[in-house]
Amino acid sequence: RRVGQEAREGQASLCRAMSVLANATRRMGWRLAASARLPAAAASRRGVATWSQLSDEHKMLREMCRNFADTELKPNAGEWDKKHEFPADHVKMMGEMGLMGVAQDPDYGGAGMDALSYAIAVEEISRGCASAGVIMSAQNSLYCEPVGKFGNPKQLEEWLSPCASGQKIGCFALSEPGNGSDAGAQSCQAVADGDSYILNGTKNWITNGPQADKAVVFATSDKSKKHKGVSAFLVDKGTPGFSTGKPEDKLGIRASGTCSLIFENCKVPKENLLGQEGEGFKIAMKTLDGGRIGIAAQALGIAQASLEASVEYSQQRVAFNAPISKLQAIQFKIADMAARIEAARLLMWSAAQLKDNKEPYGKLAAMAKLQASETATFCAHQAIQIFGGYGYVTEFPVERHYRDARITEIYEGTSEIQRLVIAGHVIKELSPWGSPPGGFLQRANARWSSSTELVPSFGGGGQLIEAPLCGRALVFGPRARRFGPVIWQHAVARRPGRPGRPRPSPG
Repeated sequence: RRVGQEAREGQASLCRAMSVLANATRRMGWRLAASARLPAAAASRRGVATWSQLSDEHKMLREMCRNFADTELKPNAGEWDKKHEFPADHVKMMGEMGLMGVAQDPDYGGAGMDALSYAIAVEEISRGCASAGVIMSAQNSLYCEPVGKFGNPKQLEEWLSPCASGQKIGCFALSEPGNGSDAGAQSCQAVADGDSYILNGTKNWITNGPQADKAVVFATSDKSKKHKGVSAFLVDKGTPGFSTGKPEDKLGIRASGTCSLIFENCKVPKENLLGQEGEGFKIAMKTLDGGRIGIAAQALGIAQASLEASVEYSQQRVAFNAPISKLQAIQFKIADMAARIEAARLLMWSAAQLKDNKEPYGKLAAMAKLQASETATFCAHQAIQIFGGYGYVTEFPVERHYRDARITEIYEGTSEIQRLVIAGHVIKELSPWGSPPGGFLQRANARWSSSTELVPSFGGGGQLIEAPLCGRALVFGPRARRFGPVIWQHAVARRPGRPGRPRPSPG
């Protein structure tokens, strides 16, 4: 116990020293990434190819997290999983090490490091215990990130500091029983009442929900504006009208708590509004972009743990008078696992570096999350194949890795949503006119030839040139003046009272 305590104190001291180094380099205008002295654009192009090209600070952080995972998390992960036990003491240790607010301002309890540091730390923690990894990821990405970015100074002091330092646990309440991927369809209502809002509704699948002391809650404050009427609120767990449901009995990541949050006439002061009213959807989308880097890191930790377990077992298991690692079939599986892990890791690092360079990173974050989550499932599956019957029993960890990996393809955006995000970015980038066709659709409100309303479609711009044209309208693209009269789309109106699908005009 004494040796373990001294080791933890040493790790905490190392993390504090690294925070001091991070702050010093930031004050001197240096970048924390390996490409420190390159301009931002050159830094993002160069990237980090291997562990050896990481900065000394990132290497130290990785070594610290790896040692902590091997000595404190890995030996206990199986027991926590069986008992569905939240690792409260170890989460507190992670807070003391600065891992619960890695990229947050040191003035508000954070470690003051960068997004690449955060990705490295989550991967190593998840390699030891995927549940600890998602607890850390949800605290950093889903709670501290939106509060740190959109909170005012008073909110930072009250709502960020306790969680970034690890003293309190936070959660992010977006999903509802009736919506998951459709984040803009919030049925939870926030009705203004004097200097307060009254919240009513239920949130589902909230990671850290049972243990959380504070929550970022999304609710519709103006239903007529649809997703632009969603607002974000900071809610304390002790607030009257705020309760939690029964913890979910999950397939994997069982040591992390997940439950519903229930709001019944919950009165929240207006000063607890995060950002401006109506900014909730924007806050949620920006938060999820960064959160995908964290889930990619968690998935990579699971994949790496599966690979390491497979290599170790294959060298010990003897069949046909030789270790099975000598068999070509096993070697091919190990090679495929290693190649996919390295590819996903480079995507994750690239996304993190773009975020650190203040450049758009949404596409790469979605790619990293997609690739890493599917790699985690693939590697865990292959690990069970290598272990054979032993991989199917709880005596060995690979069955837990298999169960833990599955959720990474679902939360913070399913794999299908990631593909939509990626495709949207790619089509926009490769379109000759800079944005996909679409512009505006026309919707008739009253008469066949008048009183029309334009509604946005696919995020493009456009100009309505002619409304009454046999029930059709010509819609020109956002750059019509540059390209001349190029018709992007016929926006078709319906005659009021006539059912049936409208027919587009030819040409």
